[in-house]
Amino acid sequence: MAQYAIFDVTITDLEKYKDYMSKVKPVIEAAGGRYLVRGGAHEVLEGDWKPTRLVVLEFPSAEAARSFYQSPAYRDLKALRESCSHANLVTVEGA
Repeated sequence: MAQYAIFDVTITDLEKYKDYMSKVKPVIEAAGGRYLVRGGAHEVLEGDWKPTRLVVLEFPSAEAARSFYQSPAYRDLKALRESCSHANLVTVEGA
């Protein structure tokens, strides 16, 4: 069953974040993942959530999503992302 990773990201250093973005896609793809949403306009229709930059990834399974997030290849990239942004992340099982 598909697993979706949903990030809400606040970028604090755009140049460093661009470096992160240029390096992370192959790591996502190596785990079987793909981008569904990578930024873009959004509209809150209900509630008081104030997302900044939304990123949605699709993985073929929860195991694939975890293998991406816990991989040695992503560990360094995660540190880079954390040095130039703040994020909330949730994963959810798809239908």
